[in-house]
Amino acid sequence: MHHAAATGALHAWLTLPAFLAKPAKMKIFGKSPAGAYLRLNRLIWDFIPTDLQGSHLVRAYGTWLHGLVRLIAIRQQYFGTFFLRNRPALELVRRLAEEKAEGSTLRIAVLACSVGAEVYSILWTVRSARPDLKVLLWAVDISEQILNFAERGIYSSKTSELVGSSIFERLAPHEMEQMFDWEGQEARIKPWLQEGITWRLGDASSPELIHALGHQDIVIANNFLCHMEPAAAENCLRNVARLVDRDGYLFVSGVDLEIRAEVASELGWRPVPELLEQIHDGDASLRAGWPWCCWGLEPLDRSQPDWQLRYAAAFQIPGQQLRDPLEETLGRCAGT
Repeated sequence: MHHAAATGALHAWLTLPAFLAKPAKMKIFGKSPAGAYLRLNRLIWDFIPTDLQGSHLVRAYGTWLHGLVRLIAIRQQYFGTFFLRNRPALELVRRLAEEKAEGSTLRIAVLACSVGAEVYSILWTVRSARPDLKVLLWAVDISEQILNFAERGIYSSKTSELVGSSIFERLAPHEMEQMFDWEGQEARIKPWLQEGITWRLGDASSPELIHALGHQDIVIANNFLCHMEPAAAENCLRNVARLVDRDGYLFVSGVDLEIRAEVASELGWRPVPELLEQIHDGDASLRAGWPWCCWGLEPLDRSQPDWQLRYAAAFQIPGQQLRDPLEETLGRCAGT
């Protein structure tokens, strides 16, 4: 058996089947045997040398541990985020914007926008490179309180308490000056970064979202699907993809890799190879969370079958993808 096939077979064998979820969550005298097993393994893991952690066998065992973590995890949404969280992903957005004709319109939707850090990071990246573009951005979140906070665009030490970490920690001093007007320890987003945004209360899982937002050139759906139960996450991902215009782009990180790869394969999404590996490793918090957090991101493994499909976080959505029948009808009417 070839090395790649053997590694793939090992990963498949170590993948925990869904029917083990209930036994894995059981408790004995109020305590979880699975939880105790994971705590013991974490103690041992910390003593494994870094170079050995990168071996195929240890990495495959990490996949087993991560599968167990996902089975017993209580999934819930978090607001933790950072400005310029994944720089390679933002660089890819910038390169896609560079392809637009001078003076044209770029339509972007950011789903689960949280406190707005991702929204403003994208606009800062695009408008700094292409001030001639008319950028129209939908910022959508399910929480009205968080959405109102994001729209105000005022951040301070209290924001860090809200998201659980310093929201500015990945910014260089010159970037903090370019993005914010400062009054003491309070930072206000500059007005030129607040233009062109439509803030909308909405659920990324709702089939009605396409009728509210319409089709977009770029859809950003990062770091919230991993906090949903797998079946709900898959349905939401399929729904989100409907927002992408023909041959547009979908960015989706922070999601169970098996779910993303299965949906991408079935619907014929094309992984964007540009900066693929850099984007995969571009968010230190996601990589550091593996294998102990359900949202943790496993190390990229080129020996995996279809590794680009598995690890890509950006996809071009083909023009032939199926649309809502009402959308197709409206499209035909518009063309007559």
